[in-house]
Amino acid sequence: MRAILCKEYGPPNVLELTEVPKPMPKADELLIKVRATTVTSGDCRIRGFRCPPIFWLPMRLALGLRRPRNPILGVELAGEVAAVGRDVKRFKVGDAVFAMLGMKMGAYAEYVCMRESGTLAPMPVNATYEEAASLPFGGTTSMQFLRKGSFRSGQNVLVYGASGAVGTLTVQLAKAFGAKVTGVCSGTNREFVKSLGADNVIDYTISDFTDTRERYNLIFDAVGKTSKTICRKLLTRENSSLLKGKASPRSSSRI
Repeated sequence: MRAILCKEYGPPNVLELTEVPKPMPKADELLIKVRATTVTSGDCRIRGFRCPPIFWLPMRLALGLRRPRNPILGVELAGEVAAVGRDVKRFKVGDAVFAMLGMKMGAYAEYVCMRESGTLAPMPVNATYEEAASLPFGGTTSMQFLRKGSFRSGQNVLVYGASGAVGTLTVQLAKAFGAKVTGVCSGTNREFVKSLGADNVIDYTISDFTDTRERYNLIFDAVGKTSKTICRKLLTRENSSLLKGKASPRSSSRI
């Protein structure tokens, strides 16, 4: 099968189209024919080995000293089940699925194997392969941190970086679970973020999102460009402890 290999750390031109052996599923695995994948920020960081100096050695030990230990990058995909192991129960050949491979990676290939118990689900019937492939990275990241922030239905939520991969999913998920959502993005993305369901949109290029009397139960920084000190004053009194890890949620309407 064909695959894109990253044989050394560096710029995009280190990637190389190569023939590699087609994988065979184990008893608890599916073989998926990849129809679409993505290039995430994480893929780019691994390929170029961009990390803070303090993490250089641990990351090299984890990923590979001279080159990526797993040269086939790609963490999310959508495709069709091409074969199943004898113990697989939930899926059958021909099923359309979308999945998150995580640090195992391997989506930059025609086929990939993954366990039935992995981050894998039937593909939405109204989505294209390209649309479905773009969901797992932003969606799983968003859900993880909404839960960590003790998100509850009915809260007032601000999403900083609302037009990116994580931000767009956070706006939609928070709104779907009953929140009032304010998105912060550039003016060029204002209408796009509004179309995702945001109740209010702040253009950070012309307005300071902290210059407001509005108070929020949760502030979700999807791009890492603000700080706890800045955001603390925008939190409601009852939620100000969330940034200190002392909140004790009481509502049953949690995700």
